[in-house]
Amino acid sequence: MSAIARIEMYRVAVPLSVTHYPAWIPGFPQSDIRFDLIRVITEDGVEGFAAGPRLANERAGFGSILAPALIGEDATDIDMIQQRLRELAGIGLRNWWIEPAFWDIKGKLAGKPIYELLGGQPGRIRLYASTGERKDPQARIEEAEARYADGFRTIKLRIHDLDERNDIAEVVQTANAVGHKMKIAVDANQAWHVGAISSVPKWDLARAKRFADVCADAGVAWLEEPLPLDDYSALSELTAYSRVPISGGELHTTGLPELRMMIDQKCYDIFQPDAVFAGGIAQSFAVSKLCAERGLIYKPHTWGTEFGFAVNLQLMAGSAFSDQELEYPYAPPSWTIESPHSILTEPFQHRNGELEVPTKPGLGIDIDWKALKRYGKRTFVMDRKRLVYFTVKDRGIRVAREMNQNKQARLNASR
Repeated sequence: MSAIARIEMYRVAVPLSVTHYPAWIPGFPQSDIRFDLIRVITEDGVEGFAAGPRLANERAGFGSILAPALIGEDATDIDMIQQRLRELAGIGLRNWWIEPAFWDIKGKLAGKPIYELLGGQPGRIRLYASTGERKDPQARIEEAEARYADGFRTIKLRIHDLDERNDIAEVVQTANAVGHKMKIAVDANQAWHVGAISSVPKWDLARAKRFADVCADAGVAWLEEPLPLDDYSALSELTAYSRVPISGGELHTTGLPELRMMIDQKCYDIFQPDAVFAGGIAQSFAVSKLCAERGLIYKPHTWGTEFGFAVNLQLMAGSAFSDQELEYPYAPPSWTIESPHSILTEPFQHRNGELEVPTKPGLGIDIDWKALKRYGKRTFVMDRKRLVYFTVKDRGIRVAREMNQNKQARLNASR
């Protein structure tokens, strides 16, 4: 057993060189990449890291709920970690992004990258250039040509216009210009509908069918998130109707149970769970296996942080779909995961649209502590001694003693 001895949390904001205008949240410019970072340290000194995107300080105080539930537990018991996160989700705290930190520890203890723990082998993964902003047709064609020159052979466009004729023009004109040499995918960003700032188009089944026909005629490789994520019957109907593959699944925060049901109903041809949101590594890997069994495709979403990319890269390399292209967030000059402001010692730099899978154990990444100090701030720390003090202060000495006795009895019984 490698017991969890200490948990730290950091609030990080990595500046962007140029403001980014995400297609999925119109009217919401981003000047930085914000995330919460967790550092888990075992009694034998092994460290695990993971990160989850944030908008503001919505996880303030979360450490004081998480750490008491985990300190003293076996850091390599992924089933237990999954269960603790389910328990916290019961009070509205879905934080699957934390689970990969324990796979990071598990891999480091075994001396293997996570993909080898999952049954994968070292090698290279092909990437597709995932754009992030809306563009007019001419600007999109120029972007596609630039990505082709960079070595990418697949590009994913972002369409999100109130007038569907503009979306159609962008796709058709881009396909006519570069479709003879590049695969083109299209993301409609309808699963997560955010209209709090600017007006956002809300597709129905009829519009999705019309656009699927356009994509099929244009030779599009897949159409992503054309309907709300929980409109299961409409998604199934669209997928059965469409001549172009329909994809989605990145934000299903209930994880495997929901995605298994969606696989059974064939809501998508291509399932794209992001382990940061959709159940962690364990549940996302289970989805990949179900896809392999059912003749579907697994192709995880990676947009968010460099940590999320690292996690889903490991999953892709460990799955039966390592020959598929993996999403590579790439919208220069505003957004790249090879940013000079990375807090990793070795950012994920593509080479001609491909990436060598890391061979270091765990997630295969190392923290640049100087960069973390520059862009982040530690907001929480707890170890065994601090846990005792915290529990006494929070609950009183009598209740604290009783809680400690109960937990020790459970831990002793499980060993």
